[in-house]
Amino acid sequence: MEEINLKEVFEYFKSNIIRIIIAVFVVLIVGNYYSIIIRKPLYKSNTTIILVNEKNNGNYSSNDVQLNKNLVSTYSEIIKSRKVLNTVISVLNLNTSVEALSSQISVSSVTNTEIIKINVSDRNADTAAKIANETAKAFSEEVKTIYNLENVSIVDEAIPNNTPYNVNFMKDNMMYLVVGLVLSLSVVFIMFYFDTTIKSDEVVETKLGLTVLGIVPKED
Repeated sequence: MEEINLKEVFEYFKSNIIRIIIAVFVVLIVGNYYSIIIRKPLYKSNTTIILVNEKNNGNYSSNDVQLNKNLVSTYSEIIKSRKVLNTVISVLNLNTSVEALSSQISVSSVTNTEIIKINVSDRNADTAAKIANETAKAFSEEVKTIYNLENVSIVDEAIPNNTPYNVNFMKDNMMYLVVGLVLSLSVVFIMFYFDTTIKSDEVVETKLGLTVLGIVPKED
């Protein structure tokens, strides 16, 4: 394998610095076009509910706690049921399907607690908050119908979060900058590696083993 002279590589990169800058600039433009135009910003809101037992008038036993913990996984499925989501769509007059709305909602339980968190993402921050709150209300009513229980209480209502969770311009631009540098430097290095032209008399002497007898000067 042919040895690579680091000084020659550096000089080659130096002579192509304008191309490298242009390539990085192009990558930044394309990346920001994707971030701003193609990738739509999404906003996330969440509401938390807790399982309680109002029928005991404050007398809360360990059996009640264990029962509610066992119901958390079941309740998580009911939250995303067709009946609950249809109610949300009807009340908020949403122009969407049950399947599409279900994909916007995620349900999680806080470890070792009776708290359930309903997360909703949407392209509109206000709509995300409204969906989260209405889902909690519809779910509470559905539990009353199915189990004849009133053991769901809302801890925190969702509020609009105007900061998109899937967009970070600082982080994105740093990534585009690194990608642009890596790509441009890689292309320039490949160009250098396969460049067989002779650029100086030193190349003739070192690589070809010939003695230079004369040089035609370059004149601007």
